Amino acid sequence: MSRRTHYEALADLFVYPQADYPELVKTAYSGLEGSYPEACALLNEFIKMLPDHDLRMLQEVYTRSFDVQAITTLDIGYVLFGDDYKRGQLLSHLNREHHQHDVDCGQELADHLPNVLKLIAVLEEGDLLEDMINEILAPAVHQMTAEFNDSRIRKKHQAYEKHYKTLIESPSDVPTINTLYQYPLKVLFAVLKKDFSIAETFEQTSDFLVNITKENQLEDGKNVVNKGITNGEQI
Repeated sequence: MSRRTHYEALADLFVYPQADYPELVKTAYSGLEGSYPEACALLNEFIKMLPDHDLRMLQEVYTRSFDVQAITTLDIGYVLFGDDYKRGQLLSHLNREHHQHDVDCGQELADHLPNVLKLIAVLEEGDLLEDMINEILAPAVHQMTAEFNDSRIRKKHQAYEKHYKTLIESPSDVPTINTLYQYPLKVLFAVLKKDFSIAETFEQTSDFLVNITKENQLEDGKNVVNKGITNGEQI
């Protein structure tokens, strides 16, 4: 079995940051240095902007990037398929592969990016690996990176503000810090380009902004129904 240890280190770039996060970033850089100049240049930019002496801010940037009023999500099946049944099929397939290769998914779903990267690290060479890279991982990372575009972020903010009536305050007054997690995604894509024959662009299969807007509309509809029932109104 081959072991691509640099993917295990790259997976650590996307975990919720704790006090040791700067060391994890340095470890990832060491694993790429000498063989991945483009990825190292991008990771160096990430390191320069990293608020490594302000863990709380870093955690807030992570949360705003991937979890709450998020720019994107680390669940790549959702990135590719939204709530379509195809995501369920992908999760089932990934669960089987994780089990066969002893990948511990922790509390996250099988399509969570760090879990997928840990799987890539141990998959044997062959059609399954190539399909995982070309059909799943690379297209998802490409779409996730695109979500950090300024116009996309503005549109998501508008959607969140319409639904929640307010926006959570940005973690930093420096815009580049608030979007710094685009750099690990760019690093990962650069590594994939070096390791595998992947396309530079991909057909978009789903739209994160459309998906969250639909979810918000559905939630609003449920709230209206529940309010009517609580007030004893006829629905």
